Amino acid sequence: MISPNIFKSYDIRGTYPEEMNEEAAYSIGQGLVEYTGAKKVAIGRDMRISSPQLFEALCRGVIEAGSDVCDLGKIATEVLYFTIGKYGYDAGVMITASHNPKEYNGFKIIKKVGDGFRMIRGRDLYDTVVNVGLLASKDKGKIEKVDVTPAFLDYILSLVDLSKMKAKKIVVDAGNGMAGLVVPLLADRLPVEIIPLNFELDGSFPAHPSNPLEKGVMDEVKGRVKKEKADFGFIFDGDADRIFLIDERGNSAQADVTLLLLAKYFLDRNPGASIVYNAICSRSVPETIKKLGGIAFKCPVGFVNVQDKLIETNGLMGGELSSHYCFKDNYYGDSGFLAFLILLQIISESNKKVSELVANLSPYFKSPEINFRVEDKDSILNKVKEKYSDGNQEYLDGVTVEYENWWFNVRPSNTEPLLRVTIEADNESLLEEKIKDLSELVSK
Repeated sequence: MISPNIFKSYDIRGTYPEEMNEEAAYSIGQGLVEYTGAKKVAIGRDMRISSPQLFEALCRGVIEAGSDVCDLGKIATEVLYFTIGKYGYDAGVMITASHNPKEYNGFKIIKKVGDGFRMIRGRDLYDTVVNVGLLASKDKGKIEKVDVTPAFLDYILSLVDLSKMKAKKIVVDAGNGMAGLVVPLLADRLPVEIIPLNFELDGSFPAHPSNPLEKGVMDEVKGRVKKEKADFGFIFDGDADRIFLIDERGNSAQADVTLLLLAKYFLDRNPGASIVYNAICSRSVPETIKKLGGIAFKCPVGFVNVQDKLIETNGLMGGELSSHYCFKDNYYGDSGFLAFLILLQIISESNKKVSELVANLSPYFKSPEINFRVEDKDSILNKVKEKYSDGNQEYLDGVTVEYENWWFNVRPSNTEPLLRVTIEADNESLLEEKIKDLSELVSK
């Protein structure tokens, strides 16, 4: 039996081998062929310990269903996006659990659509996988190994102006993830000095967890930036599609502030363009985009939703608080490395320190997302709507309530009995007051 719990809202993910195992991988390979009709499937994998086993089983499922496999080897997730967008394979799978702990693994699955690709949500594939049975094609597919990483690097480097980058000293923490493979290849072609942290590929994540948002994960890179007197630093997550900026003082920039740096870069070059942000970004995001002459579009939380909105609005880029940054130039896929290069150019051209660049981009006070474990999420959401009925309510993702000098969002987790609360206010004392009020209501 395949656990239905692994089929998430955006991808397929679970613990290995209890949930995500070879049997599931084989069936997913067969179901993918049935669902998409793909004749050629590109498959890449990260450095997780279970990735080789899942790769073998997934390939067997695809091949025995009669489709060919393009083996991309060990890659960062966005290299798969580039492969589908550039070379036109029918579908693609990245074997990764992104930022999850070492015992997890999973699949991000995409299909070719037009000039780019779209994500296949795990929940949408579930029925096909469990009902497909055994697809035993008389004409089995074959495997071909292809190295597309050099072409990917050439492409993203062509999207920035290397002549405008200055000889900065930066610290990069790869977190034992796939950035440890790609950043050295980029470094040889950049005018910067990179001080590497945790570049050894290791799916056991010996240095720290692969999620930079976990408490303490950024401590090492922050400390190293200060110790080395570096100009700034970066930290990537496990599959390297998320990137976080650290200023010269060792402080991390809010992801929505980094989004505004990137948005300004694109709007300076493309006045009037569309930029996408998610429902829990600071209200400074739409305000600043409008001041810069752009059009801001809000979407629900989740990279898949950012991509969908970006395509719908013909936008240039989008981002969210998890530090996924999505680009039209990357076939509407998110890219930690393209964000890395653009930020190098932005900071070089500014002639300012990073702390100065970000200082005035968000004048508000915002709480990190607070999680509350509740059994009846709908009941609590109704209480929130009732108590704050005098505010301007929106239901794009959970419930967002706006007042003149503060706002909040309460949204349910798709996979856990959790409500997630985000609050922003004009001053710190008001923020603390509203955190207390909402915490008491949601935790009852």
